[in-house]
Parts: sequence; C-alpha cells; structure tokens
Amino acid sequence: MAENRTILKIQDIGGIGEVKVADEVVTIIAGLAATEVEGVASMAGNITNELVSKLGKKNLARGVRVTILEGVVTVDLTLNIEYGKNILETSKKVQDKVKSSIENMTGLEVADVNIHIAGVDMENEKGK
Repeated sequence: MAENRTILKIQDIGGIGEVKVADEVVTIIAGLAATEVEGVASMAGNITNELVSKLGKKNLARGVRVTILEGVVTVDLTLNIEYGKNILETSKKVQDKVKSSIENMTGLEVADVNIHIAGVDMENEKGK
C-alpha cells in the first residue's frame, strides 16, 4: 500500500540533521492558498472542507498539479471562479498568494503558477 510520493530535501542543517518535505505537502499548500483568495469559488473537482475532514488530506490536492525539478516548483491550478469576479485580477492574486505561500513555508523557489479556469460558480448570482 505504498504511495507514490517524492520526498525533497530542502535543507541540511550543518551536522544537526536535514529537513525533508513530501511533494504532496507542496500540493496541499498550493490548494489551500488558492482557495483563500477572494473570488475563487473552489478548486475544480475539489470537495467541501466538511468532507475533507472525513475523507482525508488527499482530496485537498484536487485541481492542483505540482512539478518540482532541482528545487524549482511549477504549479498548475484548475479553479472555479465566482460569478462577477474579474478573472485576470483574481488569477493574479492566486498566483501571488500561491507563490508566496510555497516559498515562505518551504524555502523552495516557485518559477510558475499557471491558472486554468474550469468554470464559473453561479451560486452568488442566484440571490440577486
């Protein structure tokens, strides 16, 4: 039942030990950071936070693909945007938030954050 995980050594602390992080951790950081941005309705294919606690962290990674080569990260996010939000503005905020979250939490360099819009959430429009 071994999962296909990549473990990255992000720091060797001079003689004390080393710090390693699974690539899945970077994926979860990216997904959580993206959903914190106003205007992002959800990750495409993602489930609600209530179900996440029941089903586990694997589901947080839906709609997120992370590639890490030689300590440089490329992120592809597939999002659903709230109706009426500016797609370009919201996407830029997501790119900035995801990049800073990954870099601040892991020390890895983020080269690209690519945004793919899968849909528009019409829930908020119905109430108008």
